[in-house]
Amino acid sequence: MQMLKLLLTALVAALLGAAALASLPAAQTVYVMRHLNTPEGERDPDLTEAGKAGAGALVRWFHGKKLTAIYVSDFKRTRQTAEPLAAERGITVKLYDPRDTPGLIAKVRAEPGPVLVIGHSNTVPDLVEQLGGTRPGPLAHPDFGDIWTVTGGKTDHAKIP
Repeated sequence: MQMLKLLLTALVAALLGAAALASLPAAQTVYVMRHLNTPEGERDPDLTEAGKAGAGALVRWFHGKKLTAIYVSDFKRTRQTAEPLAAERGITVKLYDPRDTPGLIAKVRAEPGPVLVIGHSNTVPDLVEQLGGTRPGPLAHPDFGDIWTVTGGKTDHAKIP
């Protein structure tokens, strides 16, 4: 009888443990990238032709990947980088203040699924790091098309073709 009690207790504990694990949320995936190609030295430029082509390539890069939200700063270059992908997915972009990284991180973490954040050369390294990823090196003006995928503290780096 004692043995049966122990086996039942172990079985109940195992089932409860499995149920608890099943209810844990999966690690959120956040994609972070700098806006695409712009001319140097302008305050709020439009994307160049290469940048517009890159925005189309971004749509192809995300093919087959789930995406629930897109965050951009209130600059033409970030909005234009996101527009083709947002239109293709039917996602309304959300604006964020690039000076408020903690606020953005909180908003991103509250999203129910994968998120894309489009930032700037001076914000992307902080964003990747504060999302739990490996901080990229400093970005210079010609550094366009890089995208960092942060999932559960793991960071993957890719280049948009």
